Amino acid sequence: MASTHGIFLATAPDQRGLVARLAGFFYNLGLNIVDASNHTESLAEPGPRFFMRLVVDLEGLEAPPASAGLGGSSSRRSLETAFQGLCDELGAVGSVRYSDVVAKVAILVTKDPSCLYDLVLRQRAGELPCDIPLVVSNHATLESVADGFRIPFFCLPVTAATKEDQEQRVLALLRQHHVDLVVLARYMQILSEGFLKAAPPVINIHHGFLPAFQGAKPYHQAHARGVKLIGATAHYATSDLDQGPILEQDVARVTHEAGPDELVRLGRDIERVVLARAVRAHLQGRVFVSGRRTIVL
Repeated sequence: MASTHGIFLATAPDQRGLVARLAGFFYNLGLNIVDASNHTESLAEPGPRFFMRLVVDLEGLEAPPASAGLGGSSSRRSLETAFQGLCDELGAVGSVRYSDVVAKVAILVTKDPSCLYDLVLRQRAGELPCDIPLVVSNHATLESVADGFRIPFFCLPVTAATKEDQEQRVLALLRQHHVDLVVLARYMQILSEGFLKAAPPVINIHHGFLPAFQGAKPYHQAHARGVKLIGATAHYATSDLDQGPILEQDVARVTHEAGPDELVRLGRDIERVVLARAVRAHLQGRVFVSGRRTIVL
């Protein structure tokens, strides 16, 4: 049986001894660090900033060293409290998640099934450590896809006049299913600022042509301009349309021989891979948001 791990994230103004202090915290508790990575962002404002991710084996949490170091307790809560105390000393922002606490992911779609199929198949294959308790759409087109995987499907049509009410119904579903992450898998609606403030983190995918080829049929626009490179970008959704912190990107070279349909096919391939990478990085606790950037460790 696999050990349970804690994933500890910390970010602080850069200073000497941060790696030693953070690693030493777990050493003194007798807990083994099985993976560690860190980065210093030298150009951050107002000064250099340090980021660290530590994966810790929790097998020794009930052993005497940990119990003694945590004031006689062997609970996760006491470990979190002690870790937060260290972060406070360092002027750091810290967070903790556990490998045996499975995130719940809601997928929002419209009519294109490609990303939906890919995410569900990867989740079923164990590539994405999450549960998918529901699929939400503004059209009924993909209900059969969700039904095929026995995932509850909710069709909530939306118009300009009903947008606020529809978003409130979506938020109610997210709360009802205790959703931790929302993935826009080619969901062709612009989410309001109010929705984004009330929702869990939202990851979106778009073709890499933005902002050059906005609007309908971007691949046809790209073909008309004779592009030699196509790509896709996954990012956190913010109130600034398609301007959120970037999580993952990829590209493919094309030639004049590729017609619009071939560009669409290639683009869908890239979008699926890029979105899956972004979702996996988030679920594995690898992402720090630093202003408009992300640090992915």
